[in-house]
Amino acid sequence: MVETALQLDKVSAGYGETVVLEDIQFSLGVGEAVSIIGRNGVGKTTLLATIMGHTTRHGGSISLRGKDISTAATYRRVTSGLGLVPQEREIFPSLSVRENMDVAARPGPWNFKTVCELFPRLAERLDNRGNQLSGGEQQMLAIGRALIGNPSVLLMDEPSEGLAPVIVEELSRAVKKLTQAGEMALILVEQNTRLALDIAPRAVVMDRGHIVFDGPSATLQNDPAKLEHLIGVVKA
Repeated sequence: MVETALQLDKVSAGYGETVVLEDIQFSLGVGEAVSIIGRNGVGKTTLLATIMGHTTRHGGSISLRGKDISTAATYRRVTSGLGLVPQEREIFPSLSVRENMDVAARPGPWNFKTVCELFPRLAERLDNRGNQLSGGEQQMLAIGRALIGNPSVLLMDEPSEGLAPVIVEELSRAVKKLTQAGEMALILVEQNTRLALDIAPRAVVMDRGHIVFDGPSATLQNDPAKLEHLIGVVKA
């Protein structure tokens, strides 16, 4: 039996009195990778924000490695094993690449050496400030900073957004390596549907704050009509 890394049990959440997510039932095994897809505005980012403790929870519970974190502050969730690569990247512009990672470093297999092996571009720019990096390099740094915190569950929000295709390919290869390592669980929110289905073997489709599909990515890859029915426009 696969050990559970993250469990959401009938979670409803949103912003203030506004409910965005309703009755979310979701389980993620240790080392498992899943992509969250769906149209804009269906609750994908809100799901990640809820896991991190950035929203108002109206019901249900959230557990990380068997520990209830439903009421825990965000920093407590991070120290318990959650990592986030936010959509806005949120790197420190005045700090160097090395310093950006140093402030997040925690003991574990991920360190400067292993992050730079995953992203050789960062190895060449360790002394560059965050605001001296390209958009793609900033995204690599955001991922590297999350990894060096050695989370047991990594949340990634739209990592390919706004990046050139060649950089997206490079990021895709790196994220695939993470999913294949089998040590860290990964939740990938990605608007590029084909990319998301290619990276993670399991897919969750959201619509209007609900999960409407949870199964093998191959099921959707092999049935374009089903995919179209679930999410509408399929982005290349």
